[in-house]
Amino acid sequence: MLNETAYALGSNRSCIRDLFEYGRQRAAVVGPENVYDYSLGNPSIPSPPEVNQTILQVLQDTDSLAVHGYTSASGDYDTRKAISDDLNRRYQAQTRPEDFFLGCGAAPELVSVFRALAVPGGEVLAIAPYFPEYQPFVQEAGLTFRAVPPDVPDFQISLEAVAQMLNPHTQALILNSPNNPSGVVYTRQTLQALADLLNRKAGEYGHPIYLISDEPYRELVYGGAEVPFVPHIYPDTVICYSYSKSLSLPGERIGYVYVCADAADSGRLLAAIAGAARGCGHVCAPSLWQKVIARCAHLRPDLQSYDRNRRALYEGLTAMGYEMAKPDGAFYLFIKAPGGDAQAFSDRAKEKDLLLVPGDGFGCPGYFRICYCVSYDMIQRSLPVFRDLIQGA
Repeated sequence: MLNETAYALGSNRSCIRDLFEYGRQRAAVVGPENVYDYSLGNPSIPSPPEVNQTILQVLQDTDSLAVHGYTSASGDYDTRKAISDDLNRRYQAQTRPEDFFLGCGAAPELVSVFRALAVPGGEVLAIAPYFPEYQPFVQEAGLTFRAVPPDVPDFQISLEAVAQMLNPHTQALILNSPNNPSGVVYTRQTLQALADLLNRKAGEYGHPIYLISDEPYRELVYGGAEVPFVPHIYPDTVICYSYSKSLSLPGERIGYVYVCADAADSGRLLAAIAGAARGCGHVCAPSLWQKVIARCAHLRPDLQSYDRNRRALYEGLTAMGYEMAKPDGAFYLFIKAPGGDAQAFSDRAKEKDLLLVPGDGFGCPGYFRICYCVSYDMIQRSLPVFRDLIQGA
């Protein structure tokens, strides 16, 4: 006998992963230069040189048992202090090492936070478009997942829609800025208005409504766009952060949860997150990578190639007539599908070996996502295909 929910999750493959695998298969047939794969958000810029240098230094300078042994469940204190010091230096954040729990990337961190908030009848809101995995993470924790309709065409936050969906069962709202899939950065004005709404509703309901700020793309911003430190605006915030994108380390699975000390029941909340992680077996993130992050938390990515790709696609596609919100962060464009049917448009593109992800799974039908963490040469070669598709729509 099997858990049918788990079976359904395991047997229904991700559309994104399926497209990625299809692209690899097609590349073997027609040649990789003839496949234009925009499916998967896999960083294409190398890690800062200091990261590999630090790995070697840690291996050479540190006792082998210390490198490969367990740390405390919440993570090595020196690593938590380095992260805390970096945030305090950048944002005057007044964080403490005790406010952090190190995890194996953002996914298990989010799972632990949802489980910590899982009370009978509890609900979590996500603002569309949203990362598709939020839904199974929330539901597997025992909470009800509810999607806030998108604020088209700008993809900020529809406060009216949020207000309509908030209710006494709302435990939290997921925030993802810079956003996957839209690339939009929520403005300070938007966040302040959201904070005012949540404060008012929390007072009305008699319990906190937490903001879960999922921030793997926080460092990936362009043109001087501001990514505010959310706890300054709304103290009842939990940050889930991953170094996957900022340091191009998606396969190493290292990040942290931060609970603002000024958040309601902050001590109990952090203990509940630690307990949820314990229940999932997600304690003691990889020791080597904790030691690397302790020395590299201050590093920032070189975004020149991403920005070049962003401008080439945004300017090239809008000139052809494609419609999208201007992406100021992350490495995605979320584009209105010509003709209105994103799946049909994606299928037509697939016939030309152009791989685009329909927006239905992001809670936003009628749009498709492209990841521009690809080579500039591929972008240039793919533009005529985009032109043929929109002319035939």
